[in-house]
Amino acid sequence: MFGLGPWELVIIGVILFVLFGAKRIPEIGKGLGGAVREFRGVKRELSPDAGPGDRGAGDAEGKEEKGKGLESRVAGKVLDQVPGVKRAMSVKKKVDKVWKVVD
Repeated sequence: MFGLGPWELVIIGVILFVLFGAKRIPEIGKGLGGAVREFRGVKRELSPDAGPGDRGAGDAEGKEEKGKGLESRVAGKVLDQVPGVKRAMSVKKKVDKVWKVVD
């Protein structure tokens, strides 16, 4: 485990206990566990060998995403989850159209 022995882990644990206290350590562990779970979920959704059922999407959406690259799938996730990104992308598309007309 990263070359850490038992004494190094004990020292790290004592430092964490002193810095954060006994009440905050379970909250920190819960937050780290949630973050790891979220990363695993994203990894599972974006893996190329996952079936449409693993992604939580319908069959049509799974077939549509199958041919896309990783970047486009991540961009699609961002569009769905981050507020304001869809509007910014639509404005960008309109600006691109105007540039094409002007050129």
